[in-house]
Parts: sequence; structure tokens; C-alpha cells
Amino acid sequence: KQELEKREQGDYHGLEHRSRGTADAVMAHILFTAINYWPELAGNAPYTTALAEHLVQAGHRVSVITGVPHYPSWHVPPAYRRGLTRREEIRGVEVIRKRHLVPPRQTLWGRALYEATFLLNGLTARLDRPDLIIGVVPSLGGATMARVFARRWGIPYAVIVQDLMGRAASETGIKGGRKVAGMIARAEGWSLRKAQLVAVVSEAFCPYLRGIGVPQDRIVHLPNWVLARSTEGFTEGDRAQTRRRLGWGDDQQIVLHAGNMGLKQHLEQVIAAANVAQRSAPHVRFVLLGNGNQRSKLEREAAGLTNLSFMGTQSETDYDLALAAADVLLVSERATVADMSLPSKLTAYCAAGRPIVGAVRAYGATYDEITRSGAGLLVEADCPEQLLEEIDRLYRDPYLSHRLAEAGLSYASESLASAAALDRGEELVDRLLNGGSRAKATS
Repeated sequence: KQELEKREQGDYHGLEHRSRGTADAVMAHILFTAINYWPELAGNAPYTTALAEHLVQAGHRVSVITGVPHYPSWHVPPAYRRGLTRREEIRGVEVIRKRHLVPPRQTLWGRALYEATFLLNGLTARLDRPDLIIGVVPSLGGATMARVFARRWGIPYAVIVQDLMGRAASETGIKGGRKVAGMIARAEGWSLRKAQLVAVVSEAFCPYLRGIGVPQDRIVHLPNWVLARSTEGFTEGDRAQTRRRLGWGDDQQIVLHAGNMGLKQHLEQVIAAANVAQRSAPHVRFVLLGNGNQRSKLEREAAGLTNLSFMGTQSETDYDLALAAADVLLVSERATVADMSLPSKLTAYCAAGRPIVGAVRAYGATYDEITRSGAGLLVEADCPEQLLEEIDRLYRDPYLSHRLAEAGLSYASESLASAAALDRGEELVDRLLNGGSRAKATS
């Protein structure tokens, strides 16, 4: 009775969250606010989805306020184009979808309306009072919504930071981005500073968070993990069959970039490397797999290149098969991108057992993660000749290629295991129920 009264009053000081599995364990109603969710298969959506479903399996009630499916194609499927609200139940999770603008191009005004329409429509959601909230960044609306709801109901909240929006505004090359970066950083800080806990997928985010006023004792590390793979037991015969199906020759070195094709990825440097390779390394073939708001522009710039091709978004199985069948897996980022994000595809890259080459800024989050894994070679961004040299080095040194691939597999199994990561997600919930750093959201 005392525990129920504390719940009614929003007071979590002293509320015991007993061990799961006991008959009297206190289970919570958890609300996620995240613009990306299943059926999106790229970016942060698979991780939010997996954590929400895991918490359902642990006995919690889970609701999600999310947007309409749109990433990475930035195109809304016909089934989700009608109505402002759509309710679904997906594998035990109550999913409340709120319509929002999906801009066809990345501009400051388009991004602002994208965020604002999701936030304003999301705040109209009707649902039972939850016990705690977990917002997901990006988008900025997910974090802002978490704080507003937490304040409304007097309950604790956490934010999971997959990308840093303030840094993104100034680093990804959107025209005029630097002018509004400070404003976005202030809004981001407003949401993050009052959170009881801020979970980061990369510890490289911590200096920025401390700089906007988030206390170190509220920051926790919640790394992404290897999602369920479709290539267990993948043999050389399977690999050869997949390459034939995809039209990849046995004598070609397939360099595959998978995932979003946006401003942050700066795939123009891959086109530049393909131009060089066409003259000096005819065995190299670049493949860009996925979609994004820059794809049509990239296709125009790559017109006439016979050693660069595009593939559309694949099913989970075909995506995994393509990674495992490639010779080199590529990470490409703009030179200004330092510590704003960590590509979610890195976990899949390591698990695919193929060597990685990263054309990224030195000592940023992506650079640090590839170095930590031991699975790849690194070159400075915007150095296409150097990028091609490292790709060719792997072609001429099969032992090095094998050693990097094995290191990636080891890192995936030892450091990126889903069970350990999902347990950390449960610990995040436990800490919020037991008070976190402070018990209730404050103004």
C-alpha cells in the first residue's frame, strides 16, 4: 500500500524495485519517446525496438510514442500517410505513432519543422500515466517530450543519446547550421540537464555533455550491441553464391558502404576514390547500399563510373548476407564530424567478419571505436588517394585482411553481446525506479 501511494505521488525515494523473478517484484509502466522505431531497420530504431521488447519480456508494461516510418529513405509508406495518430501493438509494446513532416531534403527549416511537428503532435498523446520515461536522441523532440511529460506527471526520466544534435547542426554541413548550433545546444541542454540519467552509446560524448551542464555522475555508458544476425554458419560456398546473385565477380574487390546516405556520411569522398580507382586499381568496385536524402545527388555525381554501383535498402537477411559477402566494409564520414555520433552499422560490420576501412576524422567517436575493435584501418577523411591505398593494401595482404576480420568477430562476441547490453538497459530502469541521481523531474 505504501509503495502504491508513493507511485500515486510520484515519489520514488525509498521505493524498492525488488529482484526480477520474485513474486512481489515491482514492475513499471515505461514510456519511450523516440521518433524512430520498427519497422525502420537502420539507425537507432532497431536498438530502441529491441530494448522496449526486452523490457516487455522482463515483465514491464511498455508504451512508445514514435513517428511514422521514414528512415533512411525519408519516404513514408502509403499505409502510414493518413491520420494524425495510429495505435498498434507490436510484440507486446503499445506503439502510438504521431504524424510529422518528413522533409525530402535536409535543410534547417525542414529539420526544424520535422522536429516541431513530431513534438507538438506527440504532446497530444493520450495514455495512462507511466512510472518513468526514456527519451531517445535523435530527435531533439524525443528528449524534449520526455522532459515535458516527466514534469507534467512528476516522474523520473532518462535520455539515451545516440547522436548529439547540437554538434550535428554545426558538423554535418547543412547550410547555415553553425548559426543555429548554439540554439540547438541550449535546447538539448535544457532536456538533458534535468534528466536523472543520460545514457550514451559512446564515451566520446561525455566531454560535450559535461560542457552543456550534465553532471558526470548522471552519465552512464549504454553501448549499442550486435543485433540478431542471419549469417551464423555462413560458409565460403554461401559467400560465393551470394556474390554471384549480387553480380559481384570473383576477381573484384568489393568495397561496401551500408546504411544511410546523408550529409554526415559525406560519400562524395567515395566517389572521388572511385574516380582514382578507375584509372589505377581496376579490381576495386565500390558498392553503396541503402538510401537517404543524398542518394539521388550521389547517383548524379557518380554517373559514368563503371566501378561504383548502388543497391536499395535490403531485408535484414539480405543486408547481413551482403556484408558477409563483401571484401571490405567502409565507414565514411565528413571531416568535421568528431564526436557527434557513432554509426550503428559498426556493430554489424564487426559481426560480419570482414575488415573495415574508416575514412573519418581522427580521434572522434568512430575513430575510437574502430581502434578499440582492432577490426580496421583508418585514414583521414577527404583523402581519396590514401583511402584507395589502404583498400589496395588489404587486397595485396590477405593475412592482414584475415587478422582484422577475426579481430572484429572477437570484439563482437566479447564486447558487443546483446545480453550484456540489454542488462544495462534494465539497470537503467532499476536506477530510475530507485531514484537515479534524483527522484523526480524538476523545472
